[in-house]
Amino acid sequence: MIIAANLKTNLTRKQTTEYLNTLEGLIQTSKSTQEVLVFPATSSLIPHAGHIIVGAQNAYPAVNGAFTGEIGAEHLAEFGITTILIGHSERRHVLGESQEELVKKFNFYKELGFKIVYCVGEPLSLREAGEEAMMEYIDAQYEGIDLSYENLIIAYEPVWAIGTGLTPTLQDIEELHAKLKEKCSAPLLYGGSVKVANAKEVMALKSVDGVLVGGAALNVNDFNAMINIAQELEKK
Repeated sequence: MIIAANLKTNLTRKQTTEYLNTLEGLIQTSKSTQEVLVFPATSSLIPHAGHIIVGAQNAYPAVNGAFTGEIGAEHLAEFGITTILIGHSERRHVLGESQEELVKKFNFYKELGFKIVYCVGEPLSLREAGEEAMMEYIDAQYEGIDLSYENLIIAYEPVWAIGTGLTPTLQDIEELHAKLKEKCSAPLLYGGSVKVANAKEVMALKSVDGVLVGGAALNVNDFNAMINIAQELEKK
């Protein structure tokens, strides 16, 4: 499975270094074979060698240039980073990134061969509007994205569940993931208030290939517990 941590705007560079080193030690001790991705805050990016893959939460679709407040491929290369998160709901809904902008970013980093975790999902208003409206909304987030890209990972995240403690029912997750699997054969992660208490049930679902964890990943022991849960499920 793929177990990913989005640390968002948390943890300083020092704290992130401690986090990665601690997690690396725990993984080596447990001998986990799960694919582990960690996305630190931009100012906390560091080179890291080991089992953990460190990725960027965001970058501009350029090598460098006059893009105030952004970082480009040149900056990621300095840290040996070849993995990026694109389309997270907070980038879409809080920072206003359009589908057109996300497609440009996707295509730029696809050409560089990056592993791309591409996020899709719906706000509560669309879920309450019914399945047809919800699926139309999610389908639009796939427009312009090369779904055959070999280094693609899709992460489904119900926007209304992120950071709220709310989650869809297991049946809801399985049914929607099954629909999304019909659209694309890439690994499909679930994100949205994933924590130790519900990780096993979520990851045991047939159409779930892993999880994208936000706030619950800030505690390195809790995140490692989720990695261990995935390892145990894989043995069954």
